[in-house]
Amino acid sequence: MNKNKGKFYPPEWYPQQLVELAWPDTHTDWNDILPEVQECYINIITEITKTAKVLLLCDNSSEVKKVFSERVQNEIIFANIDYNDTWARDFGGITIFENGEPIIYDFAFNGWGMKFAANNDNCTNRNLKALSYFGDTKVVNRKNVVLEGGSIESDGEGTLLTTSICLLSNNRNDEWGKPELEDLLKDKFGVKKVLWLNYGLLEGDDTDGHIDTLVRFAPDNGIVYCKCTDESDLHFHELQKMEEELKIFTSCSGKQYDLFAVPLPSAIYDNGYRLPATYVNYLILNKKVLVPVYGVPEDNKALEAIQKAHPGYEIVGINCLALVKQHGSLHCITMNYPKGTFNHL
Repeated sequence: MNKNKGKFYPPEWYPQQLVELAWPDTHTDWNDILPEVQECYINIITEITKTAKVLLLCDNSSEVKKVFSERVQNEIIFANIDYNDTWARDFGGITIFENGEPIIYDFAFNGWGMKFAANNDNCTNRNLKALSYFGDTKVVNRKNVVLEGGSIESDGEGTLLTTSICLLSNNRNDEWGKPELEDLLKDKFGVKKVLWLNYGLLEGDDTDGHIDTLVRFAPDNGIVYCKCTDESDLHFHELQKMEEELKIFTSCSGKQYDLFAVPLPSAIYDNGYRLPATYVNYLILNKKVLVPVYGVPEDNKALEAIQKAHPGYEIVGINCLALVKQHGSLHCITMNYPKGTFNHL
């Protein structure tokens, strides 16, 4: 699809300019495991800065700078603004191109259906714009719709992937029905088709089934998805139904897709609760894929499967066990902005 005509929602393998994160400190939910999670953030940010800039929201930039090397500091734009927690994928701006010009959508974020406080998170985009971090890029108010970045996935060719269990859940867009939401997605993102998956919810997932924990588009008509082969696992039947949905879609789409199954990690528990660990919550970044790993036997098989789906890309595994203790992972804490979004940088 030509980004210079109409609306174009780029796929994640489109060249990326900058990645936004929010630093975990004592005012966030990470307080109990702060050293562990900050080490994870340092590893992720250090890897990102090898190929893109980082916009890092923080409470005290002078203190946060000290944890990074001089090389990494030079690739970070520090922004002192308020936020509730660090899940930038879901409150960060979503970039589209309209007639070749970048536009940042500022949708409403309400803590995944009012489960958690999000009053400051919901203001980050307008505050960043007011403080000139977005330069002259237009930020469009879409606060009439609750929509998180982790809930949608684009192939860059007119198809949007999402889950009904998330977008149609209670306390998000109760006044919208599925047809109305589908029309809105087509209109605002310039897509022709919306694929709704009805299965795949992972135990412990506060997001109500974000697509970026379950299924991802890959370059050259690839689809990467979670697969569970252990019939005793509580996720087995749910993910099996999701796989059947994907196979029906690919067979009826009129387009040749290659499906790449990625194993579900071994069950990881915290205080007796199953954590929603998944490998497909990865970040694609300029011919590189940053993949969360968890120190379990399936790590290497997952990296191999993701490499097959992204030939020619560098696959980098980063231990994200700390992140999944708060029920998210690598993609959830990052929001990417495609090349051309920030003309002033």
